Amino acid sequence: MSKKKKNIKNLDKTVKSINNNVRSSVRKLNPILRGIVGKKVEIAIRDLEFSEKRITKDIKKTISSAVANAENNFQYDIDKLIVKEAYCGKKIIMKRFRPRAKGRAAPILKPYSSVTIILSEAKKMEAHGSKS
Repeated sequence: MSKKKKNIKNLDKTVKSINNNVRSSVRKLNPILRGIVGKKVEIAIRDLEFSEKRITKDIKKTISSAVANAENNFQYDIDKLIVKEAYCGKKIIMKRFRPRAKGRAAPILKPYSSVTIILSEAKKMEAHGSKS
């Protein structure tokens, strides 16, 4: 049974990288991750490089880790890699309290997330100048 699963996994041509405990909420991560899905890896990293969001540094690090996994573990060509999936999930929420007026306290929630990047090798390169 396990040999069949390994064969299917190798035929799938996907590479995964997970970054647990990213210090940002899912709500802030989702638009960034949706923007890189379907792009080539080098273009996705370039887009994240010029983004003004603080959290793009951690996402860029996760993509670089997935690229390193693809290169070292599976000997994929880096130029043909595309971002197949990118999603995030909730992790812990640190709860802190802030003193307020009249002896009251207000809660502060500090959410954490996990980012998963799945890369895939592109089947073939399409010609860009096909319109005549």
